[in-house]
Amino acid sequence: MITRRKFNVGLLTTAFLSGLAPKVLYANSREDWDNLPIPPVQKNESTKKGYVKYTINVQKGFTEFFEGVRVPTLGYNGNILGPTLRAKKGDIVEIVVNNKLDEETTVHWHGIIVPGEMDGGPHQRILPGKQWTAKFIVDQQAATVWYHPHGIGTTASQVYWGLGGLFILDDEVSENLNIPNEYGIDDIPIIIQDKRFLNDGRLVYLTSMRDIMFGMLGNTVLVNGAIEPKKTVPRGIVRFRLLNASNARSYLLKFDKQIPIFLIATDGGFIEKPIEINKIFLSPGERIEILADFSSINEGDIVSLEDGNYKFLKFKIGKKGKNYEIPPRLANFNKITKDESFKTRDFVLSGLGHMVNINGKQFDINRIDEIVEIGTTEIWRVSANMGMHRMMINNNGRNYVIHNFHAHGVLFQVLSRNGKPPALHERGWKDTIALRDGDTVELIMKFKKKGIFMYHCHILEHEDNGMMGQFLVKEDKSKGDLV
Repeated sequence: MITRRKFNVGLLTTAFLSGLAPKVLYANSREDWDNLPIPPVQKNESTKKGYVKYTINVQKGFTEFFEGVRVPTLGYNGNILGPTLRAKKGDIVEIVVNNKLDEETTVHWHGIIVPGEMDGGPHQRILPGKQWTAKFIVDQQAATVWYHPHGIGTTASQVYWGLGGLFILDDEVSENLNIPNEYGIDDIPIIIQDKRFLNDGRLVYLTSMRDIMFGMLGNTVLVNGAIEPKKTVPRGIVRFRLLNASNARSYLLKFDKQIPIFLIATDGGFIEKPIEINKIFLSPGERIEILADFSSINEGDIVSLEDGNYKFLKFKIGKKGKNYEIPPRLANFNKITKDESFKTRDFVLSGLGHMVNINGKQFDINRIDEIVEIGTTEIWRVSANMGMHRMMINNNGRNYVIHNFHAHGVLFQVLSRNGKPPALHERGWKDTIALRDGDTVELIMKFKKKGIFMYHCHILEHEDNGMMGQFLVKEDKSKGDLV
C-alpha cells in the first residue's frame, strides 16, 4: 500500500508530500529480503593489463515500479540506471557510447578529472544512432564518482527517466585499507532518487510551474531504481557509497537506531581520518562514503535509513561479518593554502525557473565565460543571492537548499562558508557544494587538464534553463580560438 510519506526537502527543512491514493503493491514488495537491486559491475572487455574498455548503450526500456504497471524509462545497458564501472589509478580507460535513443545525449564523467574533449559535456554531443568514444587516464585517488547525461536542455529529463550510474575508482591506498570491499555484500552502492507517481502508478515529469521554478521534486524515494527495498547486511562494519542522483532534492539522512557511523570519503575520495557523524547531508550530485557499525544490533533486527521520518531503505542484520576496522588514518590529504592562489573569481547564482543565471548571464555554448591558465591555483567565491525571488522561498525556510554548484575538470577544497571554517563533512575533496540563499563559499582548486569545461547549478532543471557557464583551461591567458 502506498501511504502518506514525509521526507526532507533541505538541510533542516521537512515537508509533507502526498502519496499515491490507491492500494497498489510495489513490484518489489515480496516479504523475502534482499530485493535491493545491486547495479552489476560491467565486465572489462580488454585483456591488456592496465587497460579498461567498456561499451555503454543508451537505450529505452520499461520498469515495473508497482505490480502490474510498466512505465517507460531510460537506462544504460538496461531498463533503468546503468552498470557500475570500475577502474584503477593509472589505468587507461576507453568507453564506447552508442546512442540508441531518438534524441541526442552525452555521457559526462562526474568527478573524474579528464581533458575537456573527453568530459562528456555539451560539446560532446552524440546524435541518435551515433557513437562516441571517450579515452582517458585515471590519475586521481580512489573515489566514488558517477556518470550521467549532460546535453543542452535535456539533462534533467534524461536523468529523471533513468540515466545514471556509479563509477568506482580504486588505488593502492583503498586496496590496502582493512575496510569492507565485497561489492554488494558489505560494500554497498546506494543511488538515491525521488520520482513522482500518479494514483495509477504512472511516472510523470514536470506537472507544475513549481517544478520548473525550484526543480523537480517527487513523492517517492527510489534506491537503485526500486521503491523502499530491503537488504540483509552483515552484523559488523558495512561500507555504503551514497549518491544523491535526484534532480533537485536534498536529503538529511540518518539511521533509525543509534549505531556508530563514520564518514570516510567525500566527492573526490578519502578524507584524512574517519569522522564520526550521526546524520548525512547530500545535495544533488554529491557523494559520500560511510562506515556503519551494526555490531551492537541483534541478528534479525531491522535498521532503516530515513529522511525525516520517511524510512525508504530497510536493512536486516545478518550473521557476523568479517573483521574490519575503523582505520585511524585513511589517506594523505594535501591541503591547499590561500597563498597558493593565483586569482580570485566571483560567481553569483541567482533566480528561479527561466530566470536563473550566474553572474547575470545564462548559458551560451558559443561564449567562454572564464579563461584559466593550466597549472594555476585559484579561489572561486561562489554565492547564492535570490534578490527579488527571496519572497518566493520564504515558506521553505532559511535553510532550504536553493542552488548548488558543480565544476567540471577540477576537484576543490572548501576554505570557508559564510566567513567561517567549513563543517567537518566539507573538509575533503569536493566537486559539488550546496548553497542556501545568502550563502557564500570560498573554493580553492588547481587546474590540471586543458579544454573547455562547465560550471553550473546541479539542480538539473536550473541547469537546463541556463544556470551554467563555461571556462577554458589553456597554456596562457591570450584569447585565441576559444570554441
